[in-house]
Amino acid sequence: MKSKTLAVVLSAAMAASVLTACGSTAAPAETPAETKEEVVEPGEDTADTSGDVSTEARDYGSGEIKVWVADNVLDFTKEQISAFQDAHPEFSGYSFSVEATGEGDAASNVITDVEAGADVFAFAQDQIARLVAAGALEEVAPENLEAVKSQNDAGSVKAATVGELVYAYPLTSDNGYFMYYDKSVVTDPSDLDKILADCEAAGKSFYMEINSGWYQPSFFFGTGCELSYDTDNDGNFTEAHVSYASDTGVVALKEMIRIAGSPAFVNGSSVGSADAAKMAAIVDGTWDAQAAKDALGDNYACAKLPSFEGSDGKTYQLSGFSGYKLLGVKPQEDENKLAVCDALAAYLSSGEMQLARYNAVGWGPSNLEAQKSDEVQSDEALTALNEQMLHDIPQGQYPSDYWTLAIGLGDSVINGEISSSTSDADLLSTLQDFQDTCISYVK
Repeated sequence: MKSKTLAVVLSAAMAASVLTACGSTAAPAETPAETKEEVVEPGEDTADTSGDVSTEARDYGSGEIKVWVADNVLDFTKEQISAFQDAHPEFSGYSFSVEATGEGDAASNVITDVEAGADVFAFAQDQIARLVAAGALEEVAPENLEAVKSQNDAGSVKAATVGELVYAYPLTSDNGYFMYYDKSVVTDPSDLDKILADCEAAGKSFYMEINSGWYQPSFFFGTGCELSYDTDNDGNFTEAHVSYASDTGVVALKEMIRIAGSPAFVNGSSVGSADAAKMAAIVDGTWDAQAAKDALGDNYACAKLPSFEGSDGKTYQLSGFSGYKLLGVKPQEDENKLAVCDALAAYLSSGEMQLARYNAVGWGPSNLEAQKSDEVQSDEALTALNEQMLHDIPQGQYPSDYWTLAIGLGDSVINGEISSSTSDADLLSTLQDFQDTCISYVK
């Protein structure tokens, strides 16, 4: 558990870190020797020159702190930890090791052996319930909680929350999807009907992965259906909210069937695996921005997902999941080590660090001020993603079986098991089976 006595000390420490963090687009440099704080040895008294009161510097002890981050931010993180050490001589008893472990693998690796896992680690938000249930995440330090909530966008804060408790520090708001397109082919990226018509006329392809639990909900969320799960403070699933078996669910499923029947449709979501010569539009994410630029050249363009006219004559905006990268702190027996881990997590997830990380590797910030920067605002892919996120639902926690179930639903469309000739009653029955199975995961 955290010690309440650390709040004042850590608040002061974080204030110092903000002052020494980078204030612009460059990563913070080491503090010049002449401006460094004086290193206070454990137990050494420091005098308040404004009066007669003397205070004793806190001894944070010593040890090693292990940090896991993705390979493409490994060097960046090492540089920032060096700056953190320069800014915080009170933590000089600690050494830091940084290892490459992807956000998608962090939870499994930590849960397998919590004790041997990293003390501070980045992970994808869909892993948070598993980590909490395994006792592998400490709550955000009380002294950092208000900053986490007020300085980051609402979606990222929700992604870092289990039950009513915030368990992680937001790092990004860039794990969502939108559309890359060839502006010489697609004349109106806001209308799915027109996109398909343009692609068909030009003999080009429209890529979207409809047999994926990640992309598939864009149709159902777009028509107003719900698919979400509640978890308790321990990360256990407690209730399912699913409304696919409905009239609007049938409208969504019919749209999936309609686009799958277009000669322009290709099931896929990776620019790298697409036929670049034929690709005119693809639903993908910021991680493929450079590949999309290379494939589309001067005709490169980005937009939020399009709308479509449903079988009921109404217009619907494709929605979907928004996702986030988070930074977690493992529970510690030593409250002094825990304090250092929390200070490091707050530093690495600060607005200054998020902007520097964007400039270094292109990760989209969750910090509200960093999102307003000229650099981020001029990024076409992030601009399209941010526009799309206004229509999205932050991805919460989903049982692992859901993802397999969604593949089956999409495959039934792609393989023609359900088609435009399938009756509404049979489509509703298919969705009822899907819905009942989703609900069964919490029973």
